[in-house]
Amino acid sequence: MVEPVVTTERLVLRRWRESDRPAFRALNADPQVMATIGPPMSSEQSDAFMDRIEVGFDQHGFGLWCVELDGEPIGFTGLSVPWFRDGVEVGWRIRSEHWGRGYAPEAATACLGVAFGQLGFDEVISFTAVTNRNSQRVMAKIGLTRDPEADFDHPSVPEGNPLRPHVLYRITQAAWALRSQP
Repeated sequence: MVEPVVTTERLVLRRWRESDRPAFRALNADPQVMATIGPPMSSEQSDAFMDRIEVGFDQHGFGLWCVELDGEPIGFTGLSVPWFRDGVEVGWRIRSEHWGRGYAPEAATACLGVAFGQLGFDEVISFTAVTNRNSQRVMAKIGLTRDPEADFDHPSVPEGNPLRPHVLYRITQAAWALRSQP
C-alpha cells in the first residue's frame, strides 16, 4: 500500500474525495482533454470511472491520485493495471486550462518514484494514441523510452478510428535509478 498523500514542489497527490466529483466530471467532459483519449464522458460515466479508481486502490494498493494545486483538483496521475495487457502503467489527465505548466511531468515523476521506490516495480509502461503528442512529450520528459516493437491497436477503440493506433513507452527500475542519481 502506498502512502495516502504524496507531495511535490507544487502539487499534492491524494486519494479522491466525494467532494471532488464535480471537478472530476468537468475534467472528463472537457472536449480538449478528451480529444486524444475518447469521447467526453457523461456525469454517470465519470462517476463510474472514479469508483473504478477507488476499487483499484483497494485491489492493488495503488491507483490514480487526485492532483491538487492550491487546494483545487486539477486532474489525476498515478499507476494502474491495464485491463488488456500485463504491466503497470503511469498515466495522467490534467484540466486543459492547466496545460503547459509542467504539472503532468511533475506529478508523473513523483508516481515513478513511488513505483520504483516504495512499490519496488521492475518496470513501468505508459501508452497513448499516436495522435497524442503532448503525452508522448511528457513520457520522454520523465525518462520513458518508446518501444516501437510494442506499439499496438487499442482493443477498446473501433477499427478505423484515428485513436486506435497506440504507442508504448517504458522505463525500467535500473534506468530510473540511473536517471535519479545526482
